[in-house]
Amino acid sequence: MFISQNRKIFFQKLAFDLAEINVGSTSSNPSVGCVIEKNGSIISSGYTSLNGRPHAEFNALNKKINFKNSSLHVSLEPCSHYGLTPPCTNIIINKKVKKVYFSVKDFDPRSKNKSLNILKKRKINTNNRLLNNFGLNFYKSFSKQFNNQLPLIDCKIALSKDLYSISKSKKWITNPYSRKLGNFLRSKYNCLLTTYKTINEDNPLLDCRIENLEKKSPSIVILDRYFKIKKNLRLLKNKNSKIYLLTFKKNSNKANFFSKKGVKVIYLKKTSNNNNLKEIFFLLKKLKFYRIFVESGLTFINALLNQKLINKFFIFKSSQYLRNNGKNTSEINYVKRLMSNKNKVLINLKGDSLYQSKTQ
Repeated sequence: MFISQNRKIFFQKLAFDLAEINVGSTSSNPSVGCVIEKNGSIISSGYTSLNGRPHAEFNALNKKINFKNSSLHVSLEPCSHYGLTPPCTNIIINKKVKKVYFSVKDFDPRSKNKSLNILKKRKINTNNRLLNNFGLNFYKSFSKQFNNQLPLIDCKIALSKDLYSISKSKKWITNPYSRKLGNFLRSKYNCLLTTYKTINEDNPLLDCRIENLEKKSPSIVILDRYFKIKKNLRLLKNKNSKIYLLTFKKNSNKANFFSKKGVKVIYLKKTSNNNNLKEIFFLLKKLKFYRIFVESGLTFINALLNQKLINKFFIFKSSQYLRNNGKNTSEINYVKRLMSNKNKVLINLKGDSLYQSKTQ
């Protein structure tokens, strides 16, 4: 059956919608979506499982369905190498799929460009580059695994209506709807980076407190150059996240205490420029953190902005003024410039506002 270009794009968009489900929760594997169509109707679908396996194609094809002469739409080029699991090209061939469409060639050199030849040899038609630009942006964090670039770094901050980031009188600046959305955003990253000041002052849990997303809580990395973190913290009760602490200072007492609580203490090497945050992020990349979400105070965020390290910035603005109860630890002008009308997200947060800005 002939499939029009518009229909191909429609199925391809559905594949990306499925891929979005587990973004940030597939370890070092990309989150992929797969839709299988036959005679104009969808007969199966799948997406990459939590922690990266099984792959989307396997989840879609591993069913008691007649897939002969069907068309498979997948967001990323199917893998063609043997790793911990057999290649997805094998099950595509075995299930007698007739056509394969994908948006982006795999960035992993073990599979890049190889499935095309493998499938064509088995007389399976392939068509790539559908929604290619969208796909390249979608897999931006995955592509960074295979080059010398920094990992993907996004950031969030909450501000009062009069642009204060700290309230002297209450714990929360924004309303529950903004906080729920902030929790959801955490689920899209495999690492949440914060500082000891944020931990000591706010005493947060930093998990995903949304039903069914608890297991998608990211690992937590605390930057604490001089080991000033307090011991009596709610964070240590967070059972959904692995916790890492980065420090220059040797403190065996604190190190033993936090190690017994399950925190992995990592000692940083002192360099000529200990304020060079790029070295921190390259270390996180070695730890296989490719999607990093920063939640911290304004001082640290300004340092990231000044070093041009942030990819996307989420600014939650409350509908409430803090006035004399508000304060900032650093200047707000850079962040303020990112809050233009063109960056405002059309979403109902019951009075609060959300701004989303790309800074690179």
